[in-house]
Amino acid sequence: MKRKLRVLIAKVGLDGHDVGARVVARSLSEAGMEVIYTGLRQRPEQIALAAIQESVDLIGISILSGSHMTLIGEVIGCLQKHEAGDIRVIAGGIIPYEDIKMLKEIGVSEVFLPETPMPEIIEYVHNIITD
Repeated sequence: MKRKLRVLIAKVGLDGHDVGARVVARSLSEAGMEVIYTGLRQRPEQIALAAIQESVDLIGISILSGSHMTLIGEVIGCLQKHEAGDIRVIAGGIIPYEDIKMLKEIGVSEVFLPETPMPEIIEYVHNIITD
């Protein structure tokens, strides 16, 4: 029996709005993935350590606060520090178009903006993990 794909959905920083993160988490779960949701106001180190402890294949970071460059960069840095740079990271939320290229340069696999259809996110996550 094949194991389920494991995804950690995280809200980093002081952003207190998690409806989108919960919708993505539920949709991925309904698509057959095992999903761990960290809850609100997580520090980058907490997210990286949770991902390592839970042996996830991918981290999905939801952020609306405008601090995406700093906080997502810190998550990626923490993963590398703990020799877990192979865990893929995707991001979603309110992220300016001009920042997407920079996020990808620091290691984010993909960025999903509001109104991205859930089937597109599910397909991308499935394909990136099983590729």
